[in-house]
Amino acid sequence: MKEKLKIYLDLFWTFLKIGLFTFGGGYVMLGIIEKEVTEKRQWITKDDMLNLLAIAESTPGPFAINAATFIGYKRAKTFGSFLATLGAVLPSFIIIVLISLFLNQFESNKYIQGFLRGIQAGVGVLIFKAAYRLSKPIEKNYFNIAIFFIALIVAFLTNFSLIYLMLILMAFGIALYYLGKAVDL
Repeated sequence: MKEKLKIYLDLFWTFLKIGLFTFGGGYVMLGIIEKEVTEKRQWITKDDMLNLLAIAESTPGPFAINAATFIGYKRAKTFGSFLATLGAVLPSFIIIVLISLFLNQFESNKYIQGFLRGIQAGVGVLIFKAAYRLSKPIEKNYFNIAIFFIALIVAFLTNFSLIYLMLILMAFGIALYYLGKAVDL
């Protein structure tokens, strides 16, 4: 019983810290979640993290909540997923409630506006760093690089829906996986 309580508290506290110290949500949290749960605590492997990213991005809801729920469940089943999710959500919830209470003062305060602009600048760097770190284990061959650049061009230079693009790439990846399995047989 004492060991379970320690696991529950560890899950809650870990995701509370992640939620408290990451501004900008999902992709900003990605690098911090990866560092905390794969490198520091070793709750999941890097492959699990890549799978988690794919699953969390293809299911409804914010990445951080999906990730906390998945990792919490993997670590301590239903109550673990509840506590991890609560830990990830609680800081944002409290901050939003406080901001809503003092919205007029926040809008006119030059220090808070400067603080928020500074955070915006750092968010891009954090997202890029997380994407770079997660791309390291992916096999780099001409085919994967070509698909990456085609998707990048479609995403940035057209009005094509990113949801459809993701669904097409997922179907393409599944088809290639099964085609590769069939060829190996």
